[in-house]
Amino acid sequence: MKLNANEGVPSKQECVSKVRPITDALYVLNGKWKLPLIFTLRENAQRFNEILKSVEGITPKVLAKELRDLENNEFIVRKVFPTTPVTVIYESTSYSDSLNGVLGELYNWGEQHREKIRHSMRDRKRP
Repeated sequence: MKLNANEGVPSKQECVSKVRPITDALYVLNGKWKLPLIFTLRENAQRFNEILKSVEGITPKVLAKELRDLENNEFIVRKVFPTTPVTVIYESTSYSDSLNGVLGELYNWGEQHREKIRHSMRDRKRP
């Protein structure tokens, strides 16, 4: 929270009320897998094993937990089809579209950050 010279120090309640939405968002989207999973499932609906192949590095146990969390927060839906064997498909919901701006900004920032780090590493290697 920025302070202007002519303003007093904000109260604790004012600070908490400004931080709460960010805390709520981070609570729902915490961890390293939720946003990549949402991004992957927005591209196309997939079965569990397809997601495992699409999202490099995630384990089956973590994937199962993350999919449950995303389903509970209504970012994805789990569809079960009565085939033999049973077919389960995961797909994003229209609510996941509310993250378009967030995903776009994170993508742009990530590219800028990666480039900044590359330049810093090159500069360190120079004598």
